[in-house]
Amino acid sequence: MKRAPLHIIFFLSTMLIFFSARSNAQLVPNLGGQRAGISAMQFLKIGVGARGVSMGESFVAVANDVSALFWNPAGLVLFPDNQAFFSRTEYVVNIKHDFVGAVYHLTDQDVIGASFTSLHMDDMKVTTETQPFGDGNYFKFGDLAIAVTYSKRMTEQFSFGATLRYAEETLDVLKMRGVMIDLGTWYSLGLGSARFAVVISNFGGEVEPKGSARSGNGTTVTTFQSFSVPTIFKLGIAFDPINEEGHLLTTSVQLNHPNDNSEHVRFGAEYGWNDMFFLRAGVKRTIGQRFFGADATSEEDFAAGAGVKLHLAGISTITVDYAFSNYQRLGAIHRISLGSSF
Repeated sequence: MKRAPLHIIFFLSTMLIFFSARSNAQLVPNLGGQRAGISAMQFLKIGVGARGVSMGESFVAVANDVSALFWNPAGLVLFPDNQAFFSRTEYVVNIKHDFVGAVYHLTDQDVIGASFTSLHMDDMKVTTETQPFGDGNYFKFGDLAIAVTYSKRMTEQFSFGATLRYAEETLDVLKMRGVMIDLGTWYSLGLGSARFAVVISNFGGEVEPKGSARSGNGTTVTTFQSFSVPTIFKLGIAFDPINEEGHLLTTSVQLNHPNDNSEHVRFGAEYGWNDMFFLRAGVKRTIGQRFFGADATSEEDFAAGAGVKLHLAGISTITVDYAFSNYQRLGAIHRISLGSSF
């Protein structure tokens, strides 16, 4: 009795987003094409953890491990053990992105967590029109964020989570600081394994550089334009078409609505064997672009990865995951993440 409605709901939802992504007269309109580049603190949008990224970042409805600190705070109640996590991303042009997080279960219904994010690179040369190869000085650029998270299981089918985040962006002598929140929900539809999630990430007020800088003509500038933070509304659906002894296949589809770019859709899948070895893949497409072939409006393309989970005689569980993300002109991005229960 339940299988037919489940398959119909999941099929229709997937087809709605799929055809919206590839149709010129899409059902979900491309409202963000004219807003590109209007927000600051872009490092907050960089995906965390090799597992979620290798599923094409279609993860808010899956989010059942410690990486839910980034993807969906409501997911922290979906697993019973306390966990710690580290993720390293070798980003483009030798940029490094690190994420450290941990969660602790106060009760079966209440979970708290904390995380730290850092984006950093080597010092860069100061160049001028007359000294394009550097004037002998260097400047720094870097970002960091510190966050605390609380997650609550409201019922057996519904959970809610919230994250409070302080973020800081440094460009030489200028700094931008801001406080923002993430709000996440997770709901089991009660039809087989289907679940549904809604997340709002990086919701907050505008930020403005603080400090003083010298312009090219020698004057000192102390007043700067303010910018919005990179708020994203995410809606996801996940479903396990195969769930039998030794084999688990999870599929997920997600629609993202950012405040500073076009709407885009994510598709992802994860196959697990004996809860030990995992293979993952995902595709990223802007609304209005074809599913097959290159996305003409975005650098993002596809992702793939693998992972292993080691069960240490009931003492702890260690997970090691790797993700490969392909960008059309910027090249490949590699991620590795390590997780442990305690």
